[in-house]
Amino acid sequence: MPESAPTPRQEPESSTPAPWLIAAWPGMGNVAIIAAGYLVQQLGLEGVAEISASSHFDVSQVEVSDGRIAPPRLPRSVFFRGKAPPGGRELIVFLGESQPSVGGYAFAHLLLEKAIELGAERVVTFASMASQLHPSSAPKVFGAATTKETLEELKRLEVVLLKDGQIGGLNGTLLGAAHERGLPGLCLLGEIPFFGAGVPNPKAARAVLSVFAVLSGIDVNLGELDKHGAVVDAALLDLLEQLKAQQAQGGEVPPLPGEPGEGEEQPPAEESDSPSKLDNATRARIESLFDDARADRAKAVRLKNELDRLGVFEQFEDRFLDLFKRGE
Repeated sequence: MPESAPTPRQEPESSTPAPWLIAAWPGMGNVAIIAAGYLVQQLGLEGVAEISASSHFDVSQVEVSDGRIAPPRLPRSVFFRGKAPPGGRELIVFLGESQPSVGGYAFAHLLLEKAIELGAERVVTFASMASQLHPSSAPKVFGAATTKETLEELKRLEVVLLKDGQIGGLNGTLLGAAHERGLPGLCLLGEIPFFGAGVPNPKAARAVLSVFAVLSGIDVNLGELDKHGAVVDAALLDLLEQLKAQQAQGGEVPPLPGEPGEGEEQPPAEESDSPSKLDNATRARIESLFDDARADRAKAVRLKNELDRLGVFEQFEDRFLDLFKRGE
């Protein structure tokens, strides 16, 4: 009777899940950079690779120290990596010092090629969403995803889905590039007060990381962000009071949030209380101001002042607030 062939030895399957790529660049409130940088710090990740893409960047400034001008340098784009934390998955964190000045979408694909080479199976970006959030209120976390499966994960975590709008810069377009390559991806956006969009916001970054920690199974101590968030909240409250005082004196400031739960007071009508009473020339001027504000949100102040002057802000309020629904 012939001998049976030996049974091939079965290699045990690895129980370690494939790493996720976290990518972040500067944006409103620096939410993405704060959150991703915090992961690098807390997980003890180290730089393992760097993208050299001089064709995508230009020198726009130089550093000066004690009157001496330093040689110019291009922004760095670095991958960080380390061991998977107990019970969690391994992360590859990419931090870009600056967003590319030219060829951003090509840069996104260049980044993904390296991430895939490093074994990444999913792309996650962080961003911010400006709203009329009061500094003392807890920020919401909004989300968007490239696949139905990842969208369901966000729903289970009760993330507010971004129904419409845009995610600007590489924090958004990287996901478009990932979608093209069939790589699942999602974005978590932390809510920030729009009047403080230029102020680093640790509280929004904390909100984003609290969701990400559950999503990834990684336990991250967020206590340090709580401390920094309290300091920034106090500064934002001071800024809000200054802006309200400026507004009371007739200064040009955007509509400001009231105390939590407080309705926003509308100014009395000066010329008309209904858009239907606006003449064609006035309507055209308002539409032109909306176009300007969409292109440059800093110009929303001028639009708000004109709507207030005409006494029709209430009728245009939803459209006005939509100008700030673009994550970044």
